[in-house]
Amino acid sequence: MPQSRLSLACLLTLSSVFLSPCANAREYAYSDAHLHYVDFFQESAGMAKLLQAMSENSIEHVMISGIPVAKKWHEDEPKRPRYYAGDDADAYWYSATDVIVAAAVNKLTPEQRQRFHPFLSGFNPNDKNSAAHIQRMLDLNPGLWQGIGEVFTRHDDLTALTSGDTPRANNEAMTRIYHLAAENDLPVMLHSNITSKREKNPLYLAEIEEPLRNHPHTRFIWAHAGTSAEIHRHQTQLDFLLPTLTRMLEAYPNLFIDLSWSMLTPYLLDEQGKPREEWLKLVERHPDRFMIGSDVVGRFNKLGKEIRSFDPFLDALPEDVAHKVSRDNFLAILPRAVR
Repeated sequence: MPQSRLSLACLLTLSSVFLSPCANAREYAYSDAHLHYVDFFQESAGMAKLLQAMSENSIEHVMISGIPVAKKWHEDEPKRPRYYAGDDADAYWYSATDVIVAAAVNKLTPEQRQRFHPFLSGFNPNDKNSAAHIQRMLDLNPGLWQGIGEVFTRHDDLTALTSGDTPRANNEAMTRIYHLAAENDLPVMLHSNITSKREKNPLYLAEIEEPLRNHPHTRFIWAHAGTSAEIHRHQTQLDFLLPTLTRMLEAYPNLFIDLSWSMLTPYLLDEQGKPREEWLKLVERHPDRFMIGSDVVGRFNKLGKEIRSFDPFLDALPEDVAHKVSRDNFLAILPRAVR
């Protein structure tokens, strides 16, 4: 072949490699570290739909939990609300949510069951009896429960709607639960907002930091790193979040971060969908401490979309770190008996 034609052939070959959208595309297997089997009315699309969504989207493992409160359909409301914020009726603590989750998981085949990691959530975090209730649930289903949570403490409007006192992550009832979690080698997922909707400072930080300091043998997963969609409606971005997390991850080796959806924007990705360099550096500095979750509630048709929305951020990480965040870090935090 003449040299000019050979050069042209080489250029075409090289261009096809570099321009092909699949040339360097990574394939991820995922663990969904934050999934609710039921919604705020304790209803679910069902395990068959969940298994189908997992199979179609390379989701090998899920943390599966209930919802610890149920939304009341108030006598004075002519139409049933569709979400906890749909009207002003209360929500109330609902222990049967764990019974629903246990029944669904126990019906699975042994092979399917290995992909599901149930967390207990159906208890009142203000009740000092709750630790005893959790122990009873552990005894009723030996080996089933692999974590505690998502525990609702500070949760913006949901806190205001829930009957009873405002729950705090550092109250005496939760202290008893942290001791029980350590004794049973169970991680604890906490929803504990770092601030209110309007305060531009870490107003409630002590409520999560105190347990981290006082319970070094308990593994904590901080849901959404203390953020929420409701906070972001009033404050687009919490400028203090990154330096606060940077300090806390250095100070507390028992802290793990759930990067579910309210963390994706405006933190991990900018307005153009490009990964933010400062957040990439934080994850690279602590490659074993971050995990992703969908935070879907009872419906699974958008499960794959929610999980794959993290791909641009994962793709910008070193490949070994990306696979830890997408799948392995969640599995590593589970009880030693099931790892």
